[in-house]
Amino acid sequence: MILGTAGHIDHGKTALVRALTGVDTDRLPEERRRGITIALGFAPLTLDGIGTVGVVDVPGHEAFVRTMLAGATGVDLALLVIAADAGVMPQTREHLAILTLLGVSGGVVALSKSDLVDADLCALAVEEVRAVLAGTALAGAAIVPCSATTGAGLDALRVALRDAAGRVPARPTDEPFRLPVDRVFSVAGAGTVVTGTSWSGSLAREDTVRLLPGVRTARVRGLESHGVPTDRVGPGARTAIALVGVTRDEVAPGTMVVRAEDPWWPSLVLRADVTLLPNAGPVGARRWVRLHLGTAEVGARVIGAGGTPPTAAVEGAAPRPVRLMLDAPVAARGGDRFVLRTGGTEGTIGGGIITDSLPPTPRAKPWPSGAASAAERLGWMLDEVGAAGLEIGPLGTRLGLRPAAVDRLLKDLEKVVRVGDRLVRLEVLQVMRERLVALVDRGHAEQPLAPGVDRQAVRAALTSHHALADEVIRRAERAGLIAVEGAHLKRAGFVAGASASAGDARARVLERLRSAGVEPPSLAELTVELGPEVPALLKLAEREGQVVMVALDRPFAREAVVELLRRLRGHVVGGRRYTPSELREALGITRKWLIPFLEWCDRRRLSLRRDDGRTFGEIPDAP
Repeated sequence: MILGTAGHIDHGKTALVRALTGVDTDRLPEERRRGITIALGFAPLTLDGIGTVGVVDVPGHEAFVRTMLAGATGVDLALLVIAADAGVMPQTREHLAILTLLGVSGGVVALSKSDLVDADLCALAVEEVRAVLAGTALAGAAIVPCSATTGAGLDALRVALRDAAGRVPARPTDEPFRLPVDRVFSVAGAGTVVTGTSWSGSLAREDTVRLLPGVRTARVRGLESHGVPTDRVGPGARTAIALVGVTRDEVAPGTMVVRAEDPWWPSLVLRADVTLLPNAGPVGARRWVRLHLGTAEVGARVIGAGGTPPTAAVEGAAPRPVRLMLDAPVAARGGDRFVLRTGGTEGTIGGGIITDSLPPTPRAKPWPSGAASAAERLGWMLDEVGAAGLEIGPLGTRLGLRPAAVDRLLKDLEKVVRVGDRLVRLEVLQVMRERLVALVDRGHAEQPLAPGVDRQAVRAALTSHHALADEVIRRAERAGLIAVEGAHLKRAGFVAGASASAGDARARVLERLRSAGVEPPSLAELTVELGPEVPALLKLAEREGQVVMVALDRPFAREAVVELLRRLRGHVVGGRRYTPSELREALGITRKWLIPFLEWCDRRRLSLRRDDGRTFGEIPDAP
C-alpha cells in the first residue's frame, strides 16, 4: 500500500514524514539548502495491524507540481498536510483537486504545526479544512491536529492512518504487471536501477521486461521492496528493479516497466471521460495541454464529440467523453486516471478516466456518452469494427478488466459470434453473407464461362481478416447458397457455360478444332477468328475433356490427340531411339505441330528425351 503526502510548501510534510518514520526524505543537497522538497522522497511506515506502508513525500511548491503528480499517481491513501497557523493555501487546493481527479478516495488530514496556535485557532482551522474538503476525495476524512516538533498528536495520526488504510481494498494480483518509473540511477555491481510504485500484477527476479513506450527489453537482475531485497514484488509496493541489458541513458522517468509476455500496447490516441475544474475555461481541440499519466507527461489535444474545431471544444464541470490526441505514445489501460495541466497560470485544469486505451484509428470518435459500463463500451467497439471483427486479446487492456471479468463479459454477449481471436455481431455476418452471394452472382454474370469466382478475391473483398471471411463462406455453404470447389466459389447448381449462347460459341470452337484435325490453329489464331471469349471456352472444354492443351498456345481436339497416339503406337518400338525427323514422317505432321506434341508426351512421361532422340514406353489409347 502507498501513502502519498500532499499540501502547500512549508506546511511541514517532510518533517511530519520524518517524525512518523524516522527517515529524512529530503535526499538532495539542493533540497536541504533551499528547505523545500524538489524530488520525490520515500520512506517505510509501519502501522499496527496493516504492516509496512510506503510513504511518498511529494513537493508542495507550485513549480514542482509535475513531480507531485508523478508521486500521487498510484497512491492508495493520501496524507494531506495543512499548517494550522497558515490554513488552506493555493497548492493545498490544487493538490486536493489532483487527488480527487486521480480517484484517491481514502486519506487523513494532518493539521500540522498545531503547537503554534491556541485551541480556538486550531478549532477554527479544523472548521475551515472541513469546509474545503466538502465535495472532494477527502470529504469525511479524519482531521488530526499534530506537531512534528513536539510529537503531539502523532499517535492519534498513526491510528487515523491505520483506520483509513484498513478501509482501502487490496489491489488485485491477477492483472498484468506494470510499474511507472519515477527515478533512474546506476549502482556499482547492480547496473541500471529504476524505481517506482508497482501498480498491478507481480514481477520476479530473472523475468524479462519491456520498457514502454519504446521497444527495449531487459532482464531483472534484482528486486527490492521498501529497501529490502526480495525475489518477487506484488502490487502497491515501492519497488527498485536492477536491470540487465539497458544503460541509464536508455531509460527515463515516465517509462512504464511491464513483463515482456503481458499484453501492453503503447498508443497515441485514447478515449476518455474528462472533467474540468470549476475555474477552467473551455478547452478547444486546437489547444495543446499537458497530460500526466503515471509518471509520464505528454502533450495532448482534447477533442469532444462533434468532430472538428470549434464544435469539439470541451467545457463545463460535468464529465464529457472525448478523444485524446497525444504527441508521444503512452502505455495506458482502461480505468487509468490522468490529470490535465496547462503551461500557463491556470495550472491544473482537469483530468479524467481512460475509457479505451487502444482505439482502432487515430480519428476514432469519442464514445456516445460518459460513465458507460464495460458492457456498453464493448457493444460500441463491436459496432465500430463491423466486418473487421473485434480482437479479443487487447480487451482487458482496453476496458480495464481482469481476465476473469473479460471472460464473464464475453459469456453474457448475445447474438455475437467468436471466430478465432475475434468477435463479430451475428447480424454483421448475415450482411457479409449477403455480400458474398452478390459477389459470386456478379462474378458469374461477368465471367459465365469461368468455373466460379476466385476464393481469395472474395475473401479480400469481404474483410481484411480471412478467418472471418472463411466463417461467412462456411455459413453460406451450409445454407446451400454456394458451393466450394477448390480455389473457386460458385452458386449452388451453377454450371459454367450452361447458357445457350455459351453453348453455341463452344460448339463453334470445337467444330473448328475438329475440322483442322492434327494440325489445328493456334490459340491466337482462334481468338482472331472466333472472338475474345475463346480462351475461356477452351478452358471449359478442357475441363470437360473435349480439348487437350498440348501447349499453352496449342489446343487440340481430343480426337486429334487420339489419332496421333494411334499413329505412335503403330510406329514406335520400345527401347529404340527416334529422331524428330523419323517421328515427323511417322506422324505425318510438320515441326510446327510435332514439337509441341512431343513435349506434351515428355510431360506425360510417354517419352523420354535424350540428346540423340526419344525413347517411348507404352502408348495409351487416349490422353
